[in-house]
Amino acid sequence: MTNGFAHHDLDTVPEASRPLFKHLLETTGRNGFYAVLAESPQALEAYTRLHELFSATTLNNDEKTVVWQTINVENECTFCVPAHTFMARMMGVDDAISTALRDETPLPTVRLEALRTFTLLVVRNRGFVEDEDVSAFLAAGFTHKSILEIIVGTAQKTISNYVNHLAKTPSDEKYQQFAWTKANKRDTDL
Repeated sequence: MTNGFAHHDLDTVPEASRPLFKHLLETTGRNGFYAVLAESPQALEAYTRLHELFSATTLNNDEKTVVWQTINVENECTFCVPAHTFMARMMGVDDAISTALRDETPLPTVRLEALRTFTLLVVRNRGFVEDEDVSAFLAAGFTHKSILEIIVGTAQKTISNYVNHLAKTPSDEKYQQFAWTKANKRDTDL
């Protein structure tokens, strides 16, 4: 337990969460975030459904990773940044993209940078994005559908980032090689 949140396994998971939790264990392996989230069957189902929906968007794997990691880094989620670095590698995303996202340095293409910038505007301004910023995003080759898909990704990451902050979820062993600290925090810790 961290911060009072249980980290469930198959022996302790609430009955209503058991079928989905068991499926997640079988398909993704042990995951501390799911172990916490399973306390609420609704939270577990909401997150996994949002993940499925965002994964099915028109955004390609590089673009999905940009949305996820932009939000994870902005929200300083020390569980999610390593987890999505691991996932990005599994999805075939170039390590240069992951590094740029983690370090908040320029991305390799103008299109990906436009996606990161727009995602940050959505998150920082809680959806109140100026018309000229929407126009710039659309001019980068994205669509209004892309904007709505970013909102789905934002909803997904809000659940995981906030739960991991509240529960102080420790990183899973498989993600520890990708441990992360926000760049400006690394600088002040020196």
